[in-house]
Amino acid sequence: MPIKALNHRARHLISTAFMAALAASVAGCGSTSQMTTGSISRSDRRPLETMSAGELHTATSRLGESYARNPNDKRMAMNFAAALQMDGDADQSLAVMRKLAIAYPKDRDVLAAYGKALAANGQFEPALDAVRRAQTPEYPDWKLVSAEAAILDQMGQKDEARQDYRKALELKPNEPSVLSNLGMSYVLEGDLRTAETYMRSAAEQPGADSRVRQNLALVVGL
Repeated sequence: MPIKALNHRARHLISTAFMAALAASVAGCGSTSQMTTGSISRSDRRPLETMSAGELHTATSRLGESYARNPNDKRMAMNFAAALQMDGDADQSLAVMRKLAIAYPKDRDVLAAYGKALAANGQFEPALDAVRRAQTPEYPDWKLVSAEAAILDQMGQKDEARQDYRKALELKPNEPSVLSNLGMSYVLEGDLRTAETYMRSAAEQPGADSRVRQNLALVVGL
């Protein structure tokens, strides 16, 4: 396969993995309030990612109504931003998170989610800054380290990205999402053999989810 075509497909794959890494960082920060994409109402507690397109759009509208009533509610704003992102409205998602980041300038959950929104809009340098500010150096969060690596990969800084992926693996050995993202990094430069090695290892881990297995299948098909 021509390297140009490979890079185009690899970019799509790494972008998908990158968003997953940032989503994990948002859910996993160690502050007092953790963001979830959780329920829209007491009668519907399904995660947003399990909804159909129509259901997601309806859920996003409901979240928007709740957000309008109380835009400074951190959890509501973050849920609304996540729903907007999944519903294809990255610009409005970023606007919601930018406003929230002004209200909560030092909140780790907010900074991580803001970084995700920035990155989804292609603003990688400010995204990297936000994710780094969400990190606590003395107690590093492996999910944020992995998210930082994914952003660096998007910026073409593969050596720095892989250093961060390996740091994340030191903090969380054999974590399938990190192994998968590290494999994606090698896909970007066309090293499919190394990529497949990491991604097979990721898929074999007990905690591997369907996304990790799907990424492996896509790489094998390149």
